[in-house]
This record gives sequence, structure tokens and C-alpha cells, in this order.
Amino acid sequence: MANYEIGVQPLSLAVIQQLVNAQKNISLSHTAIARIEKCRKYLDDKLNDNEDPIYGINTGFGYLQNVKVDSAHLTQLQHNLLLSHACGTGAEVPQPIVKLMLLLKIQSLSYGHSAVALSTVQRLVDFYNHDILPVIYTQGSLGASGDLAPLAHLALPLIGEGEVWYKNQKISTTALYQELGWTSLTLQSKEGLALINGTQFMSAYGCYCLLKAQNMTAWADAITAIALDAFDCRLDPFLNLSHQIRPHQGQLDTAKNIQNWLAGSQLMARKGKQTQDPYSFRCVPQVHGASKDSINYVTSVFETEINSVTDNPNVFPDEDMIISAGNFHGQPLALALDFLCIALAEIGSISERRTFQLISGTRGLPPFLVKNAGLNSGLMITQYTAASIASENKQLCTPASVDSIVSSNGQEDHVSMGANAATKCLRVCDNLERILAIELLTASQALDLRRPEQSSPKVEQLVSAYRQTVAFNDADRLLAKDIQASILFMRQAAL
Repeated sequence: MANYEIGVQPLSLAVIQQLVNAQKNISLSHTAIARIEKCRKYLDDKLNDNEDPIYGINTGFGYLQNVKVDSAHLTQLQHNLLLSHACGTGAEVPQPIVKLMLLLKIQSLSYGHSAVALSTVQRLVDFYNHDILPVIYTQGSLGASGDLAPLAHLALPLIGEGEVWYKNQKISTTALYQELGWTSLTLQSKEGLALINGTQFMSAYGCYCLLKAQNMTAWADAITAIALDAFDCRLDPFLNLSHQIRPHQGQLDTAKNIQNWLAGSQLMARKGKQTQDPYSFRCVPQVHGASKDSINYVTSVFETEINSVTDNPNVFPDEDMIISAGNFHGQPLALALDFLCIALAEIGSISERRTFQLISGTRGLPPFLVKNAGLNSGLMITQYTAASIASENKQLCTPASVDSIVSSNGQEDHVSMGANAATKCLRVCDNLERILAIELLTASQALDLRRPEQSSPKVEQLVSAYRQTVAFNDADRLLAKDIQASILFMRQAAL
């Protein structure tokens, strides 16, 4: 299997998905190697010829920017930086996201504006390829001077500190290096700062959530198609003409997708349907479509970010300039992550309403979709669960990006809180998956109660596959198992 070469083409969500699916190794392209080496040599030459203070290279950090550090201590300065900034706490960052953090940090360093040594970037590549995943914690970043604490934990193993996950075990970096016969690195001037400045914590969470969001919107349409037939709905709201006169792309795509799912349905062709359906069915193109358009916008923000240099200061060898600026500030990501939370929560909100309608005992369906209701409660409480999760998502949609707390003794006086936006966005994403799994359970139950009439071949194939995992509910049973099985089915099945 050929490696994916860093520095040959822009990184995209599609490329990341391919890397994850194929479990491909990565390598630095000749172009990336040349850029990294050129920038490092420029900084070394600059320090040899110049004793003026350069932020973070021969000075302290943040509020300590005016403290000049002797050239003999520049290596110790970078070592101390990683140790002092590794202040993470809380739950551990999920391992797939840690691996994405490694990939995105390598990508950012590969542009040759960070002045890191080639050996440092290559060690990060080795971590990625060997599935050596540093232990990182979810709490500690303000998303302003980059993701300082999480990235410090990401970089600790480079200098022989911290812990890693390796071969499904959490071990010290010391034990890892003994096992592999590796030695820790000695960081040169600026390297520690280049490693901990940057937005790779926020970016990795965002990319992970976006990939999941794309999958969840596809499932939302598929499950809606089942629910539409199960609730004896009309196809009219999905016909092209109405959407052509309000041509938001997501709306157009959703209507077309639902029509494709329901093509050839006997149930949809039934006569005597009600004149109109509830909004949770009738307005699916408008609601799902708006969320899809929002996801596309957020994707554009993150695809710009993951192809950017986000540490500080920025080094420009060709222009003979070292610029202290603010590319580490996470505001673009914080706003986008808050927007993504809202877009995903709305898909969950309308899904919960369809579940509510399906168990309502109307349109010829029994109350709570169970025979002998009363003795059996059926799917009554699955809707409670969906409602609880939908409400939690609304609470999580309170924007993190409108908050700011002054830090570093006033030097960092506006922060993005993008890291908090990132971690809560993952919670919203996971919650949406659970809400949709409950609708899948409910809609499939309702559809089976319409037998012998059939939905479309495409819907019937999906429900048939689902029934291999979750059986029809004849009488009360432990529904928590059915919900979990539905979640696993969605993760494993291909649409």
C-alpha cells in the first residue's frame, strides 16, 4: 500500500476519510522536506548572526515576552515550555481524534514557516504510522494562543515525557522508547513553541465531527424515508417544482434523495391520504437541507484551516522576516463549531418529533406501536429518551465562542473558547446518532405494522438488513439493547 505523501496536495475531509478507512501510512514529500530544512537553516543562521530578542525563540512566552533568554539555554527553554504547558485535565481525548491531531500538526509544520527540525516532524510521522497516540486531555485549552495544553501533551513524548497508547495499552514514553529502541529528542530553538502553538486540537475535533455529520445526514434522510411511509405520508412535499422556486442546494438535494429512497413504494401510492402532513415530515427538505448547507460551510472553514500554518511566530526565509502575529487564534473555528452544533441539533430535533408522531396512535397505527397496548408499553419510553437527548443538545448549543476570559496576566486578553466548542460539538454529534437510532427503531416497527403493504425496494432492503440485528417488537422487552444495537447497525451498515 503506497503511503500518503504530505505536501503533494491540499488536505481535505475526503482525503482524511480515505486515510482513516484504508489505515494508510504517511510520509513527507521531497517538497515538504526541502521546505522544512530550508526554514530551519534560516533560523539557525539568523540566531548566529543576531542577538536581538525574537519572541518565543530567545525570549520568554506570553506575559514573559520581554525576558531575554541566554543562547546557551534555548534548548532548555523549549523543553521547559512543553512541561509547563502540559496542564490538561478531564477525560482523555478519543484516540481517533489524537491520531488526527498528529496528522494535522504534521501538515501545518510541513509548509516551512515554523522552523522545526526535520527530525522532529519525522518523529511525529513515526508516531502516526506506528499508532503511537499520546495521552491528551479534553480540558485546558482556551483556543486562543493555539491549543496550548492539549498540544503540549501531544508533544511530550518527543522529549521522552508523558504517556502514550500503544498496542491497546497505556504506557509511559520511557517504556515505549525502551521497547522500540528509540531515544528522545532534544528540541532546538523555537521547536517547542511551534509544537504547542496551533489549532490542531480544535481542527481534529472539527474534522472528526464533520465526517460523522456527513454520515449522519445521509442516515437522517434514509430513516426519514422509512418514517414517511410508515406514517402514511404524501410525496408532494418532495416533488421538484416547489424546490426549484426556492433553490437552496441542501433543500434540493434532500428532496431528490427522499424521492430516490421512496421510488416504487406501494405505500406512497396509496389513495385517501390526508391533505397535509406535520412539519416534521413535510418540511424535511427545508430542515435537513439547511443543516447540510451549514455543514458544507463549516467544511470550507476547516479545509482552509487544516491547510494553514497556525503557530507563532511565522518564519519567512525568502523574505528574511520573522513575524509575531495571531494565526493561532481559534475564532474562525469556534464560530464554525458553534454553528455545526446548531445544524446537527436541528436534525435531531426534527427526528425526535417524527418519533413522537409515529407512536401517537394515529393514522391506523396502534398506540406506542405495540399489540395489546396497556399490558405492553411498547416504544413509549424510547420517545422519552429521544426527547431527553434532544433537549440536552439544545443546552449544548449555547455558543462557546461568545465567551472570553483574560489570561497570561492580560497579554492574552481575548480568547476564542474554540476548544470547548469542539468538545461539546462531539457530544452533539454522538447525541444525534442516538436520536436517529431511536427513530430507526420506531419507524421500522411502524413500517412492519403496515404489512402486507410494502415500501420501496430500497427502503425494504434497508429494513430487511436492520431486522437481522433488531427484531420486530411483539411484546415488551429490554429496549436499551435495541437502541444500542441500532446505533451499531448504523455505524456498520453502508447506505
